[in-house]
Amino acid sequence: MARTNDDPLDAGHAAGLVVDAEGTVLSCTPAAEALLNRTARDLRGLRVPDLLADPGSWRTVMAQQDGPVWEGRAELAPDGGGDVLFRVLPLDDGRDAGDARQFLVLAAPRALVAQWRQGHAFMRELFLQERVGLAVLDKELRLVRTNTPLLPYTGIPADLYGARLTDFLRESDARAIDARLREVLTTGAPLVSVDVEVHTQVDPGTGRILALSAFRLQGTDGGVAGVTAMFLDVTEQRLSRRRLDLLHRATAALSANLSAEETTRDLVEVLVPGLADVAVVDVAEAVFTFEEPGSEHDPGDSLRRVAAAGGSPGLLDAGAGVDPVASPYGMSAWLRARGLLLGRIQVGRGEGRPPFAPEDLALLDEIASRAALVVDNARRYNRERSAAISLQRSLLPSPTTDTVAVHTASVYLPTDTANGVSGDWFDVIPLSSARVALVVGDVVGHGLQATATMARLRTAVRTLADLDLEPDELLTHLDDLVSQFVIEAGEATRTPGAETAYGSFGATCLYVTYDPVTRRCLAASAGHPPPALVAPDGTVGYLDVSPGPPLGVGGLPFEPVETEVADGSVLALYTDGLIERRGHADLDLGMAALGNALSAAVALGRPLEEAGPEVVRQLVPGPLSDDVTLLLARTRAVPGRDTAAWTFAADPSVVAEARERVLEQLSRWGLDELAFTTELVASELVTNAIRYAGGPLELRLIRAASLICEVSDRSSTQPRMRRAQASEEGGRGLFLIAQLTDRWGSRYTRYGKTIWTEQALPPPS
Repeated sequence: MARTNDDPLDAGHAAGLVVDAEGTVLSCTPAAEALLNRTARDLRGLRVPDLLADPGSWRTVMAQQDGPVWEGRAELAPDGGGDVLFRVLPLDDGRDAGDARQFLVLAAPRALVAQWRQGHAFMRELFLQERVGLAVLDKELRLVRTNTPLLPYTGIPADLYGARLTDFLRESDARAIDARLREVLTTGAPLVSVDVEVHTQVDPGTGRILALSAFRLQGTDGGVAGVTAMFLDVTEQRLSRRRLDLLHRATAALSANLSAEETTRDLVEVLVPGLADVAVVDVAEAVFTFEEPGSEHDPGDSLRRVAAAGGSPGLLDAGAGVDPVASPYGMSAWLRARGLLLGRIQVGRGEGRPPFAPEDLALLDEIASRAALVVDNARRYNRERSAAISLQRSLLPSPTTDTVAVHTASVYLPTDTANGVSGDWFDVIPLSSARVALVVGDVVGHGLQATATMARLRTAVRTLADLDLEPDELLTHLDDLVSQFVIEAGEATRTPGAETAYGSFGATCLYVTYDPVTRRCLAASAGHPPPALVAPDGTVGYLDVSPGPPLGVGGLPFEPVETEVADGSVLALYTDGLIERRGHADLDLGMAALGNALSAAVALGRPLEEAGPEVVRQLVPGPLSDDVTLLLARTRAVPGRDTAAWTFAADPSVVAEARERVLEQLSRWGLDELAFTTELVASELVTNAIRYAGGPLELRLIRAASLICEVSDRSSTQPRMRRAQASEEGGRGLFLIAQLTDRWGSRYTRYGKTIWTEQALPPPS
């Protein structure tokens, strides 16, 4: 088939005039009629200068002649062709070209010729360049034309005309590319920069990554002629992007948690197969004991293998020096952070993958650097966490306690379950005369700061409780203490003129005392929800406790509430995390739900150790939004037969009667072994009360876990034990009492004071 020339100045396309040597038009082509906007009859006989926009420019036009065949530019009349380029060809009828008497003048618009020539130059240079592979394929996907070379890789034949991609590329690669090109042929939709892998049959090796673009070609008849494909080698860019993506995924894996073992396991799952076929991480033993590992200049710690992924560790053949090392199929990098050597990462590849490049080693070193910081942060975090948990556990009482007054069980759920610390606290504090104090508090915030504040408050409550203060008086002292905390913190941290922050030390507290002899409960609250009381029949109510201001606010009193409690009742003290509901600010709803849960859980004398968790599960089924503490206390009563009380006037003669009553009561209880010491103790206490306080006074014996002897009077003067001089006749009573009893003390009451002693009961016979 003859090759078609689409040059606008070719005789098959251009406007043509046959002129004689004087420039007279002899004949013309239809294209000339269209270009010059004249008929053949009108053109015939005209002289060419008459066709110019300026006939006077004829000499200038002719001056462009540089040979028998020559080209030039002319400006025709605006309505007769305008700016054109022309070509003059002598018509040879047997004579030399210089003797020709007729000429063929071919003309076309200058813009059209320029556009064609630019396109022609572009296509010529496109097929000559080597940066982008260019191929024209026919409808059967056979190569028709390519630039040289199409792909600058080993295994590409020199002559590709008529070849298919399957003739020289790996079959799977060729079929993948053919499928893409066939889709372009079918749909006409161009393909833009789609990555394909290319391996030649001669040298499959590591292959290359090419960005494939393609568009469909149409013939002059409008039909599909083939497809043009462009191949751009983007191997290095894609490998760099893959390395960057691997670094991002490794960083994400390292950011998932603060456990050295879990973090490194996540890391090797990213490294395999992203970077290697096998990966292992070894971590210094000191990391797991939260100690300082050896320095990077003096590594001495043994390593523990904590994570491995992929094939056999035998693939690992990298060196063991301190610096990053790479061999063709193995690499290693040390975990170094803050001058410490924390471990090592090793990776390896099998023979089916290309060897490691220097860029891979740089990537592994960067990953190791980030992993080292995470491992060291995990070590430091877990060291602080361990200290915080130890502190928290040392500050909280046993989950269950058993005393004469109550049996208790507790549930403690911090929001920060990972750390196990919070600002909630509870306590069960034994008091004098078989009484007990129940305490629940809630410090603002969570974490170590809240735990530290909680520790200070719990210690303060225990210290104040040892003074046997009434609940309202104890909270008043505690409120003053928290106010002092705030002032001290403000002086240490605030800038001049700034206000002191309350939130760091804000807290609420509920303090309840229970006397098993009188079965009376006394409660006071500092901004804390009231305790619930479950009667033996299962009915639930709340003590009518005025909440008072939170601790540290100051300026307002705390009001105590006294309630008689039936034997076997259950007191429930809790923090607001148990009754708050997500999205609901009404605590009444939460308290009603708590009442229902308590009624069902403690019914029929169910063990508190089972009831407490059941209540919490019902009220807090999902993730915690606040710390939760629940303290359940089943009350006990000291039977009337185990107490005896007498009231005496302030008369020395009653001392003998008091001794007799004590001896008689001890005899009825079968405690004759304690008769002598108890008689002496009662005698001393009654004598002192008569001498220093006046009457009336009350002597009481209580047989509980120990034998309690107490004397109450109207005086608010506390006794003081001192060492009497040899010449003094008195002053030895309290000293003798301290020597004869296990414990003794005094407490203020609403009407005076009570001095009490305790003696251990003899073992049962």
